[in-house]
Amino acid sequence: MSSIPLSKLSTLPTYASASTSRLKSLYSDFTYQKQSNPTSYASNVEWWHRTLEGALLRGWLSDTHSTGATPDRIVLHANGVAFTEYFRVEGVGKPLSIPTVISELCSSRAFIPLSDFLNASRSIYDPGWLPYRIASFVIGKPLWWTLGQLGIVDTQAGTFGDSSTAERWKKVRGDYVAVKLLEQAADRILERQRAKDTGNLADSLYNVESFREEFSSCAFEDAPLSSLDVKVVLKFLERDRRAIVVKGEVIKFVEQGSAESSEVTAVDSGLLALKTAVQKLHAQVESLQHKIDERTRLASEALRQKRKETALTHLRARKHLEDVHKKRLGSLDLLEATLLRVETSAGDIEIMKSYESSTATLREILSHPLLQREKIDETMDAMASANADAREVDDAIQMGAEMAQADAGVDESELEAELDALVRDVEKEKEKGEAAEAETRKRLAAGDLDAPVHSPASPKEAEAEAEAEREHEKVVA
Repeated sequence: MSSIPLSKLSTLPTYASASTSRLKSLYSDFTYQKQSNPTSYASNVEWWHRTLEGALLRGWLSDTHSTGATPDRIVLHANGVAFTEYFRVEGVGKPLSIPTVISELCSSRAFIPLSDFLNASRSIYDPGWLPYRIASFVIGKPLWWTLGQLGIVDTQAGTFGDSSTAERWKKVRGDYVAVKLLEQAADRILERQRAKDTGNLADSLYNVESFREEFSSCAFEDAPLSSLDVKVVLKFLERDRRAIVVKGEVIKFVEQGSAESSEVTAVDSGLLALKTAVQKLHAQVESLQHKIDERTRLASEALRQKRKETALTHLRARKHLEDVHKKRLGSLDLLEATLLRVETSAGDIEIMKSYESSTATLREILSHPLLQREKIDETMDAMASANADAREVDDAIQMGAEMAQADAGVDESELEAELDALVRDVEKEKEKGEAAEAETRKRLAAGDLDAPVHSPASPKEAEAEAEAEREHEKVVA
C-alpha cells in the first residue's frame, strides 16, 4: 500500500490550509484530548472527517489502481495500521489517531459500518436502527464520565483504554459507508432521473447494469461508481429515500416516499426485458455497422495495393455482415414498435386510472348535501327573498328622505328654476366671449387693428404705475 504523494494531498482543502506544525498536531495521538481539550479534539476529528471524505471521493483510498478496476468512492476500507500509509508525509510521519476518528464518526453517524448498513431493515435516519454496540457506546458514555468524576474508573482510557495503535485498529478495522457522500450521490441520481423522465413507464425501469451505465458517471461529476458503490446507493434509495422499489433484477423508480405503496409487477418485468432487448439490439447494429465500415476500408486498401484476392475476401465478409445487419435492423424495428405499443397501453392504463379517480372525486363532491337539487332551490329562493327585502329597505329609505326634504320647506321647483337661470347666464357669457373673439379675428383679417408699437413695460415700470394708481385712488377717496 503506497502513500499518496504530498502534491496530491495538497490539493485537498484541508491540507492546503494546514501548516507543518498544524499537521504534526493532527498526526499525533490526540485521543486523550477529548477530556483535557474537547474543543481541539472536536476540531481535529472534523479535519480528518473532511480529509477522509475528500480522499475517498477522489478514489485514492482503494487498492484497485494496479488492477484497473473502478475505485470505491462511497465505501471506506479501513483495513488496519497499513491504512495510515496513505497519509504518510515526509518529516511528519503517519497519523496515529485515525482509529479514534473513525470511532467518533461512527458515533455521530457520519460513517456507518458496511455490514450494518446493508443488513439493516430500518432507515438509517431512524434513531432506533443502530446496532447495540454503537447505541450502548453513545448511551453509556455519560455514565462512564460520571464514574470517572468519582474516581471509580479512568476516563482517559474511555475510548480505547491504554491499548497500542495496533490494538485500537483491531476495534475499528472494517468497511464503512460515508453517509455524506452517499447522500450527495443519491441526490444527483434522483435529479438526473427527474430530468430524463418523459412519463413513459419504460423510463423508470432499469436492471443493475443499465442503472450503473445511466447513473454511475453523474453521481460525482464524471467519477464513476464501483459495483459496491452502486449496491450501497441502491439500498439507500430503496430503504432510506423510498424512491425505488427493487425485485430481483428489476429496479423501478417511483414517486419519492411512495415506495411502500408501489410494487414491481409482471408488466414492469416484461417491459424491462423488452427495453433491454432493444438496447442490446441497438448495440449490435452499431457494432455491425462499424465492422462493415472496417471491411470496406480494408477492401479499398487491398485494391490500392493490387491484392485482388484479399479485397474479394473482405467484400464477401462485408456482404455477410450486411445481411446480418439487415436482419438485425428488421428485428429492431419490430421490437421498437412493440415497445411503443406496450408503453402506450401502459400509459392508457394510467390515464384510465386518472379518469376513474377523477370520476370518483367528482361524484363525491356532487354528493355533498349543499349540492342537492332541493337544497339548491331552497338556497336560491332564500337569496331572491333576501334581495327583495333589500329593495324594500332601499325604497323605504328613499321615501323617508323625500318626506324629510318636504318637511324642511324646500321647494324643488324653485331650486330647478334657479339652476336653469344659472345655466342660461353661463351660456350667454360663453356666447359673448365667442362673439368677441370672432369679431377680433374678423378685424385682424381686414387690417383694422394695428399691432402695438410700444414695448411691454418692465417689471419696475409696471410696479411704479400700479403704485401711482393706488395713490390716485386714495386722493379721490
